[in-house]
Amino acid sequence: MTIECMTTESNTYGSVNDDINIDKMDSSSSLLQRLKHAEHRAARAEEALVQALQDLNLARSTTKNLFETKDVQLNVENGEEDQSYFDSYAHFGIHQEMLQDKVRTENYRDFIYDNQHIFKGKVVLDVGCGTGILSMFAAKAGAKQVIGIDQSEIIYNAMDIVRENGLENVVMLIKGKMEEVKLPVKQVDIIISEWMGYFLLFESMLDSVLFARDKYLHPDGTVYPDLCTLSLVAIDDQRNHDSKVDFWNNVYGFKMTCMKSCVLEESSVEYVKKDTVISTPCMVKCVDICSIHVKDLDFTSSFKLEIQRDSNCTGIVGYFDVIFEKHCKKTVMFSCSPTSEKTHWKQTVFILPKPIPLKKGDVLNGTIECAKNPKDKRALIIKLTIDEEAFNYIVQ
Repeated sequence: MTIECMTTESNTYGSVNDDINIDKMDSSSSLLQRLKHAEHRAARAEEALVQALQDLNLARSTTKNLFETKDVQLNVENGEEDQSYFDSYAHFGIHQEMLQDKVRTENYRDFIYDNQHIFKGKVVLDVGCGTGILSMFAAKAGAKQVIGIDQSEIIYNAMDIVRENGLENVVMLIKGKMEEVKLPVKQVDIIISEWMGYFLLFESMLDSVLFARDKYLHPDGTVYPDLCTLSLVAIDDQRNHDSKVDFWNNVYGFKMTCMKSCVLEESSVEYVKKDTVISTPCMVKCVDICSIHVKDLDFTSSFKLEIQRDSNCTGIVGYFDVIFEKHCKKTVMFSCSPTSEKTHWKQTVFILPKPIPLKKGDVLNGTIECAKNPKDKRALIIKLTIDEEAFNYIVQ
């Protein structure tokens, strides 16, 4: 009996211990689950905080660009900003790069040489003449007089180049700003200029061309190129996105995600691989140089990008096309598209904070706002709105 009783008690104690162990296991499992939930909530909170910091930094940048104009006006009045711009064109390297851009230079040459009837016996104004290549093309095409204007020190080299080629009796070069120089003639028949910058409008050199048009162009005269268009396409370039944005998630074991906002607010100028293009292009601006006004260069436009394959949109790319058409017997044009031959203008990339998953046939709807940066009149502020989410960028 004693043994039976002890056996019963032992079994009872064993059952109690088992129950206690099970309770402990259930308690540990419940605690572990709660810890995992807490960790997940903390990670989400951290992501939200990072996004909030990025939005705050973008807001700060935009606010500064929009409202810090007083000092800028003083700088412009003092000519410091403009002089820095013109000084950047004093070195031979930038001119060599442009001259070696065959798409650019050969299309200007072909337009002039294939349409000599436009230039024969005419007075031509070359705005921002640089080394004088367009002026000399015009002289060779039969122009009666060519006047080249440039504020950069490179014009002294251009004068030597003109003399070296025996064209000094036709080509006259003047150093100074287009808005300040006095031409030796009251009117010109043709204005030629290679004024285009990154994203077409960067550098605001078109403003000087339009000033020259309004002040000196004969009523029947023409500006060349006469048409330019600005277009957008969507891209899927995860490798580029990883290297520029996701890179900051883990830098040698440290988080530097606050740096993402600095990267995202600046557009990048680069060669976009044509196999990364995932949409049809959409034109967002057409510039008729013979009629447009400076105030019309700031614009807002909607766009629709039709997706050509299942992909993740990592960015929006801007590029432009240039057209010589008015009065031409042979129309000449070239494109800076990612699918065309490379130019020194490359393409302008606006990287998105997070890739957007898309299916073939989807349409990416949005708007683009483009305006001069009040802090730097030669730079641009771009605002892209996609599916009601806004992204701000600077082209500088």
